[in-house]
Amino acid sequence: MSRGRLVVFAKQPLPGAVKTRLAPPFSIAEAAEFYACMLQDVLAVSASAARELDLEAVLALHPGRAAMELAREAPAPFRVVAQCGRSLAARMEWALGEAAAAGVGPVLLRGSDSPVLAPVQISAALDALSEDDVVILPDRDGGYSLVGVARPVPGLFEHAMSTRTVAEDTRSSAARRGLSTRFLEASFDVDTVEDLVRLAECRQELGDLCPNTLTYLDERNLWRHLDAAAQGRVSG
Repeated sequence: MSRGRLVVFAKQPLPGAVKTRLAPPFSIAEAAEFYACMLQDVLAVSASAARELDLEAVLALHPGRAAMELAREAPAPFRVVAQCGRSLAARMEWALGEAAAAGVGPVLLRGSDSPVLAPVQISAALDALSEDDVVILPDRDGGYSLVGVARPVPGLFEHAMSTRTVAEDTRSSAARRGLSTRFLEASFDVDTVEDLVRLAECRQELGDLCPNTLTYLDERNLWRHLDAAAQGRVSG
């Protein structure tokens, strides 16, 4: 028996379907290729963390028809499944329900566009669930890179997702159900050029967390778009 389950939520990296807020300045093809590189890094780090922490590793893909195709590329020990549900909230609820049906204890759900999320943060989230019911690793934009539950909780995500208040909304939802929530130190997803600025700022601290992501940005010289973002910060 494993200690719990780590689920990576991901999309098929198709042009026009992923990282659309990066296009422009990226082309839609570059945005999709960039996401594919992030996903590759996220899966490698998550696979390593799952083995070290004795977690069952699951890659949940949207749309579902992509599951068979990407199953051939997912690293061990990932099991690849199709996400079920019309909305992100419904698909996250499905992931918890599926874990409950399998008798899984703690469940960690993480996104696929947070290449700076390290194994030590996954470990800290798992440890937090020994004392609290819900753990959230927030983003600086009000969302979160990872959310975990000590046990599956029906209805936890019955609120709008992908908003600037989603982390607090999830905490409120947990509180209404009598659950305690712990927030860990904030991280960030890479959704915009401004997020690339943050990525560049912490590059020296990343080590081997996201080599494919950084190499793609280097080889395509996509860092050039950071100048405009930096100028916007100054003028703002």
